[in-house]
Amino acid sequence: MKLIIVESPTKARTLSKFLDKEYLIEASMGHVRDLPKKSLGVDLEHEFKPEYVISAGKAKIVRQLKQSAKKASSVILATDLDREGEAIAFHIQYLLSEKRKAKSEKQKFYRIVFHEITKTAIEQALKNPGQVDLKLVDAQAGRRILDRLVGYQLSPILWRKVRRGLSAGRVQSVAVRLVVEREEEIKAFIPETYWVVGASLKKGEENFKAYLKKITDQVRAEQAAAALKQAQYSVKEVKTRQVKQWPWPPLMTSSLQRTAGARLGWSAKKTMYEAQNLYEQGLITYHRTDSLSLNEEAVGQARKFISQKFGAQYLPDHPVFYKTKAKSAQAAHEAIRPTEVNFQSDNKLYKLIWERFVACQMSPAVINRTKVTIQADKYELFAEGEKLVFDGWMRINEKLKPKNEKLPELKEGDKLDLIKVLSEKKFTQPPGRYTEAGLIKVLEEKEIGRPSTYAPILSTIQDRHYVEKEDKKLKPTAIGQAVTRFLLKYFPKIMNYEFTAKMEGDLDEIAKGRQSSVSVLKNFYSSFSDKLNEVKEKAERVVIETEKTGEKCPECKQGEVVIRIGRFGKFLSCSRFPDCKYTKNYKEIVAGANCPKCQGEVVVKKSRKRKQFYGCANYPKCQWASWNKPTASGSEPEVKD
Repeated sequence: MKLIIVESPTKARTLSKFLDKEYLIEASMGHVRDLPKKSLGVDLEHEFKPEYVISAGKAKIVRQLKQSAKKASSVILATDLDREGEAIAFHIQYLLSEKRKAKSEKQKFYRIVFHEITKTAIEQALKNPGQVDLKLVDAQAGRRILDRLVGYQLSPILWRKVRRGLSAGRVQSVAVRLVVEREEEIKAFIPETYWVVGASLKKGEENFKAYLKKITDQVRAEQAAAALKQAQYSVKEVKTRQVKQWPWPPLMTSSLQRTAGARLGWSAKKTMYEAQNLYEQGLITYHRTDSLSLNEEAVGQARKFISQKFGAQYLPDHPVFYKTKAKSAQAAHEAIRPTEVNFQSDNKLYKLIWERFVACQMSPAVINRTKVTIQADKYELFAEGEKLVFDGWMRINEKLKPKNEKLPELKEGDKLDLIKVLSEKKFTQPPGRYTEAGLIKVLEEKEIGRPSTYAPILSTIQDRHYVEKEDKKLKPTAIGQAVTRFLLKYFPKIMNYEFTAKMEGDLDEIAKGRQSSVSVLKNFYSSFSDKLNEVKEKAERVVIETEKTGEKCPECKQGEVVIRIGRFGKFLSCSRFPDCKYTKNYKEIVAGANCPKCQGEVVVKKSRKRKQFYGCANYPKCQWASWNKPTASGSEPEVKD
């Protein structure tokens, strides 16, 4: 009997469909060995040697794996093909072989990797087994130890200098900095006034609009609007150009998270959870990847499908392959695609992945873009139109097609009738807060973190109340701002974008065997430890700003009720704390919104999984709740959980 070990029961069940009874398949349920939770677990005196222990709750699983391994002729480690998967394989092999000293008792261990859980891929992997890649294991250990050194040694300082219970992270703190700095940009933004002046025009029975270039002076805007009321309008010039719009490349981890956020409104955490399920069911290729490479056989299947489904005009003359730009991308990895292009599903994420893969092998869309210059006495107005000539890859989903911005058939010299003059005062807008998708894009551009880490980073900074969501946008809390200010002042290197990106590059170099984790850790820790000692002695305590409510404390009658953030979120407290111990649950009321059932106030709530939703303030008398923010009239339909 041969024992195959994977991470999850779902993956085990999928594998069992392809293998006969000579294989026993068991799941490790993720990591089986890790650094201890209640101590540093790193020997600083002996080249940062990690002190691994069996992970919490995994002793029973390890015993079961050992029992199964005793009966097996060989152990095949089939964990995921990234650094974490390699580390899991390494630790399983260590635990199953740690007491076998005599050569005759040594177990035969093999490592297999596959990009998709299909019969062909599994059979191919079993024919070509290898050994655990110690370079990847070293890179994973280096990241884990590096994060432990920062987290476990910075966090106590935050406890002493900011507030008890806080924590810091090598990448999470830099992510919070991005959100904080965007908020500062928004607050510092000074809007500028400008005017949009134009005309609603008519040719025959068709109407369209044309505008002057932006005007920043009110007097000039008023003069232009007055002149346009008296002007004669004619077409001065018509320019039409045909452009090809090529499909997007196939998805990788970061673009999957961004696209699911934009199209489905999903968090990065939910996206990766759903992708994990699809992968383990054998429906998609491995979902933690920064590669755009595609398997030639899969591309061939897609081309055959396109030709049969849509016709030859939708198929380019040659297969389309995409070049991976990321320096850290592993060449052996693939982009995310369906394992079987002929299989379609209503699963939202699968559908998104399937559409993106098929579309990337289709012909470009062809669009006519027209720009018209209109003479109105001494003024020139401009109108633009767009018409889809050939839908190409957009055929895959009607929602991807652009809305045609229609213009009448216009030619030079045509006379036009004025319907009315348009004039509107506007203001330049500040930069918007990041969505999760937007923050992922910036992290990727700055090479901070890696695709597999984006979802846990975003979850962590929200779970720890450094960042909160407001209308699906990320907003820093008072705690997030205070911690960021403190770390920027005393640990500027840790918070530096370029330094963080360089550390990621060093970890990639370890994975390639060009550096060792020990050398990287030594270079980092020599200056970091000195800074820790300096800050412990000299740093001043930071005051976390509280949000004022304007209400007097009902208990002491002297202080003011303020909003504080605790371990479980926001709560009301007296500004004189600890002299006054008044506290009360905080209800975040949604301004301008009414309950559709009773017209009461609407408050923001959190589900058991900490997902934000909206509910009636009159609960339990009124039990209305919705995932979507209602309007003032209460017209938002109820959405059941």
